[in-house]
Amino acid sequence: MRINQHSATLLTILLLVYSGGVRAEASEKLWPAVKESFFAGKTIEPASFIKLEGPRRAESGAQVPITLSVDKAVTEADAIKTLYLIVDANPIKLAATYHLTPLNGKTQIATRIRMETDSYVRAIGETADGKLYMTAIEIRAAGGCGGAVDGDDTAIRAASGKIKLSVENPVKFGEANTATFLIKHPMFTGLQRDLASGGYKPAFYIQKLAFTYNGHPVLSVDVGVAIAEDPYLRLFYLPDAPGVLEVKAEDNEGKSFTQSVEVKG
Repeated sequence: MRINQHSATLLTILLLVYSGGVRAEASEKLWPAVKESFFAGKTIEPASFIKLEGPRRAESGAQVPITLSVDKAVTEADAIKTLYLIVDANPIKLAATYHLTPLNGKTQIATRIRMETDSYVRAIGETADGKLYMTAIEIRAAGGCGGAVDGDDTAIRAASGKIKLSVENPVKFGEANTATFLIKHPMFTGLQRDLASGGYKPAFYIQKLAFTYNGHPVLSVDVGVAIAEDPYLRLFYLPDAPGVLEVKAEDNEGKSFTQSVEVKG
């Protein structure tokens, strides 16, 4: 069988599409409009002291691991007080906002996000006096925000809110220690189709997290729908004595869930 040049080219394109070889690459052109939406008229400086780590190509757009860190002590005069996690190409750009305190001890946060398509992911740090600093990485991913969802809604809601909170032992007082948080929750984006009804599944997600140690704030998070199903967080806290690390989670329907863990020396 003979294949002419036009047919051969078409066949090559189809094979590339089928194999996932043709993908829309992340575009820097989106950022100016995104910047004006969140930081209109403000200057954002590039910062090597803010680190952002993630896969070059995600295995799943629904669960993309991300680690944010700041190589600057939280007690410094020009310390970063707030971190914004933004995905340029997502339908809803702001994935989460992290409000830091000295009781973090060390600013390093690991989480998982959703990505709808290839995009730049940005960590933007803000100081107490409003100065902004940024780092960005490019990640290739697809299909994490929309799609279709199935399952019994009553059962899904009944299981939502179950929290696992743990600390790494042995705990060292006066130093930054790690804690791990996981909450069962579907994190419906409002953009997903319900397979049963054919309509859109209403948004249903955790929207706030507050971590405290012996009643004092450690970290609070404004959570968006770009955070992946069953939200995960690995953070640092700075205990000065035995006590209790506690987290309170709130969803967009007004329900709250709490869990605590005793911290011993």
